[in-house]
Amino acid sequence: MSQLQTPLVQSPIVSNSGCFLFIVLLTAANLRAPITAVGPVLDNIRDTFGLSASAAGWLNFIPLIMFAALAPAASWLGNRAGLEKSLWGGVCLITLGSLLRISGSEAGLWSGTLILSIGIAVANVLLPPLIKRDFKNHTAKYIGLYASTMSITASLASGIAVPLARVGNAGWFLSVGIWATLPLIAAIAWLPQLKRTKLPAANIKIREKSRLKNPWRSALGWQVSLFMALHSMVFYTLIDWFTPFAQAKGFSQMAAGWLLFVYQAIAIIANLICMLALKKYQDQRPIGFIASLAIFVGLLGLLLAPSLALAWLIIAGLGAGAAMVTCLSLFNLRAGDHAQASHLSGMAQCVGYGLAAVGPLFFGILHEHSGNWSVPLLMLLAMSMLQLIIAPLAGRNKQIG
Repeated sequence: MSQLQTPLVQSPIVSNSGCFLFIVLLTAANLRAPITAVGPVLDNIRDTFGLSASAAGWLNFIPLIMFAALAPAASWLGNRAGLEKSLWGGVCLITLGSLLRISGSEAGLWSGTLILSIGIAVANVLLPPLIKRDFKNHTAKYIGLYASTMSITASLASGIAVPLARVGNAGWFLSVGIWATLPLIAAIAWLPQLKRTKLPAANIKIREKSRLKNPWRSALGWQVSLFMALHSMVFYTLIDWFTPFAQAKGFSQMAAGWLLFVYQAIAIIANLICMLALKKYQDQRPIGFIASLAIFVGLLGLLLAPSLALAWLIIAGLGAGAAMVTCLSLFNLRAGDHAQASHLSGMAQCVGYGLAAVGPLFFGILHEHSGNWSVPLLMLLAMSMLQLIIAPLAGRNKQIG
């Protein structure tokens, strides 16, 4: 058996699986919350710095476009510098950016957003191949827990943002700044692993001999990437635009914030169910299709009966949660080794977050020019229909080669 197949013997980080799980989940907790905490208090941030609506939109656009632009570079960095060192650098950048964002200056707001986005981009790409390398036989379990942690902290950040902003005189600085603590703890937790990140010589030889296909040249690589792109675009568009949509349909800002909380929190249930299904079934086509169908039904419901938004967001949230776990698992399941998994993760997140970044912009443009919410929602429905076609292709039980 090769050394890549016996990581528990060779990899120091997993000598204590509980420690490994703690570090992975602690890192995962920082990958969405710093972003979802901003949306509910975006108007408060605008008031503080006198930002126009279009300028404020860049606060949502910058993270996603950085995730896309830096994903291939993050993959390269992880394969050259080592996964542990790269991930430690990522959480350090998230910490620095989170602190700069609440420094009180507009320059700090923008530079902090940029820096933390770079850190998240690195961790986004490198956590899945880390799991494949060290827990090849438990990929679904750890991916499911990793996705659940992201969902929990993302929904919590969104749900408590407005209440925290109303506590004392700190305002939005508290609801956004509180999320600087988790990456700081994560950076400290990674420190003991840094001096032990060098791969054994045999592993290096195996990696050098690998001649696995570049995912960018594979149809299956593109199918996985488009699956990532389509569900991410719908998710982030709803995160950015649901509050004004809901207010236009008669909901209060507070109610809209809690509906977004439900949308993200319900994904936790889907994460765990999907984790069990992925462990049981080797073919991911049914899981991907059902997840995509749930997203489509939820969007259709918001278009036709917005007063029942809670029900539609629960359905869409279940689909979003299942789609995310499936997609993260595909990075590993479709790859032959952790190095190829890193390349596929980088490609899929480059394509995925690139489309996710432009989705909210096009949604806003369509809303502005049409003067209603139906046209932009129809655009999202068209994207989810395309996802229904792509999901069975990406879910086939085969590897890139």
